[in-house]
Amino acid sequence: MKTLSETWFADGYIDFELKKYTLLAYLQEIHRQFDQNKLYPQLADIIFHYNNLVAFRENKKYLQEQFPKKLSGIQLQRLQILFEQMIEDDELMQELEAIINYAANEIKQTISNGTEIYEFVEDKLVIFPVGLVPLDSQEGYFFLSSGVASDTRVYQYRLSFFEKHDEKYRSIRTEFIDTWSRNLVNTYENIKAELLRLKKAIPNPAVYSIETDLKFPLDETLLPIAKRSLVRYISNKAA
Repeated sequence: MKTLSETWFADGYIDFELKKYTLLAYLQEIHRQFDQNKLYPQLADIIFHYNNLVAFRENKKYLQEQFPKKLSGIQLQRLQILFEQMIEDDELMQELEAIINYAANEIKQTISNGTEIYEFVEDKLVIFPVGLVPLDSQEGYFFLSSGVASDTRVYQYRLSFFEKHDEKYRSIRTEFIDTWSRNLVNTYENIKAELLRLKKAIPNPAVYSIETDLKFPLDETLLPIAKRSLVRYISNKAA
């Protein structure tokens, strides 16, 4: 897949037409993936680039705080120097501002397209507990199935908290366990019982099923959205 560097808009020769061509070639590939209902890592990548553009456009003093940690000190220093050059060079400022404004609008529209797919998939997911849920649901398993296939993928999950800009967020770590074939005899409850017999690490786990009647790309769409939806589901139940 075509990619952009973290500071693509400020790299090399700053020319509107050149940067426009670079951006549109990148977004064309993103849209090709979206047309196949493949969201990740494309959606996260374009959100990353949009935030970078906005952070630079707002003010250089916010660069260190707003830019993601994966930017090196050299990259940040280059952007700060470039910002100072913009202030002193009206022509350079206008060219770079035109690039940033155009790119931000184009990327924002692409994000909107990806978000529509995300919301459509999320709306088609059905989440429910399998059996009784323990008081502590921070760790357990979830079953993931899609389409008409009887295969049920089983994952172990663990929720954790982290803080960012004085706000608390929940993250989820998952590990694929195995695939079970589900039928009238081998129900979710039977799969859960077999899973607990084989796995002793969590004596009283929470177990959830995540289903959808439609078929979506697993790694690029269904699994990432299922994980985020499960975090929200558990958080709402705990509230």
